[in-house]
Amino acid sequence: MADVTYAKDITGLVVIDPYNDFISEGGKVWDRLKGVAEANACVPHMLDVLNAARRADIRVFYALHHRYRPGDYETWKYIAPIQRAAWSRKTFEYGTWGGELRSEFEPQSGDVVAQEHWCSSGFANTDLDLQLKKHGIHQLIVVGLIAHTCVEATVRFAAELGYEVTMVKDATADYSAEEMHAALDINIPNYATAVVTTDEVVQAISLVDSTKE
Repeated sequence: MADVTYAKDITGLVVIDPYNDFISEGGKVWDRLKGVAEANACVPHMLDVLNAARRADIRVFYALHHRYRPGDYETWKYIAPIQRAAWSRKTFEYGTWGGELRSEFEPQSGDVVAQEHWCSSGFANTDLDLQLKKHGIHQLIVVGLIAHTCVEATVRFAAELGYEVTMVKDATADYSAEEMHAALDINIPNYATAVVTTDEVVQAISLVDSTKE
């Protein structure tokens, strides 16, 4: 593990897309993620990191994918393949159970829910960067779905914007071990200062010192 320490005044936990469609039995995408997610205990690990952040008074930020509504894409001139796939499946459909957050991950008082992203990056065309800066956040801890799309895109964008990023490698999942490997072992290490396990980051969070500036 890289020698990374955290201070609650400048550290934020970014939780990406903990929707029922992704991480709950019966979700539209769960069957495709289930093998990898259960093998690395993704959901329990996400919850472990979230609870550790709350105990340490580290502010939680939600970076959520746009929830499908009829008419969203029908008039678009250009649409990315990943958006076309979401459109065809009506993933995270607004007003449905699949478009709700899994109950354990519901935002609490003081959490910040950024505007929903339309493609993969939690920063592109949202107010996430603004919200982080307004709260004085410089260090990010990232958990959520999916490793090679929204997670990787968000980590990359965060680095471009000057944030120091920690990626929690067993608090994410993907469609296959190959895609996890590409994201976590090849791509994300170019942008994240640290790629760590849940146990490592929970231990580091437990040592949080609010005096760091």
